[in-house]
Amino acid sequence: MPDVKVSEVAGDSPMPAGRFARESGVAGRIADLAEPVLSELGFQLVRVQVSGRDGHTVQIMAEREDGYLTIDECETISRELSPVFDAYDIIEGAYRLEVSSPGIDRPLVRPVDIERWSGQEAKVELAEAIDGRKRLRGTIEGYSDGEVRLVIDLPELDGPRVIGIKPELIASARLVMTDELMRAAAERWSAKKGPAAGEGQEMDIELENENGADRRERKPAGAAPDRGRGGAREVDRPADRDRGHGGRHPKGG
Repeated sequence: MPDVKVSEVAGDSPMPAGRFARESGVAGRIADLAEPVLSELGFQLVRVQVSGRDGHTVQIMAEREDGYLTIDECETISRELSPVFDAYDIIEGAYRLEVSSPGIDRPLVRPVDIERWSGQEAKVELAEAIDGRKRLRGTIEGYSDGEVRLVIDLPELDGPRVIGIKPELIASARLVMTDELMRAAAERWSAKKGPAAGEGQEMDIELENENGADRRERKPAGAAPDRGRGGAREVDRPADRDRGHGGRHPKGG
């Protein structure tokens, strides 16, 4: 079946610019600090994740409006965010800050992500079970009428169906790594200048050790949003296509 582009189903409805995926707890407070800094620099926050790896690791995933980020831009973001995080002392003790781009099988956190990757496969985890299911996999159709449109094909359904999911119900969503996605990503990246810093790709990063001395190190770049409430519904029409950088920051002196 032919691909259905978002422009064919979204009409003239405005496209919200904010993230529908939000963090909670410490990650949420870090996100609240990071977003205005990133915005001033011309970037967008994708995701914040805090883990116990290497003591404490704060992973910031960011991008430009076009969905990309270079290694140099990762370093810029790290240099700007580090003093902000230190000033607010959100994390007790030393921590490691990592900044990366989303990578190929990226999280989907904004309506524009849904639109940009229409036609690709995605996994969606819901905040609440719908008909006994919290995990869905299908082809992204687009964002329309305030809903994420997904083509799914479940055993209990009589063929593929297009469902509409309210963003508030989405706990997390990300692209599925497929050959088609890799081809699409390669075509997009080939038109961009500068080395992209994909999730898991090695970057040159500047670290500050416990004695305050700067050093250079090779380290892989890389890094779920929290949940809200909402609803999902089947769209009342048949599906007509197939699915086809970082540093350690000592605290307290």
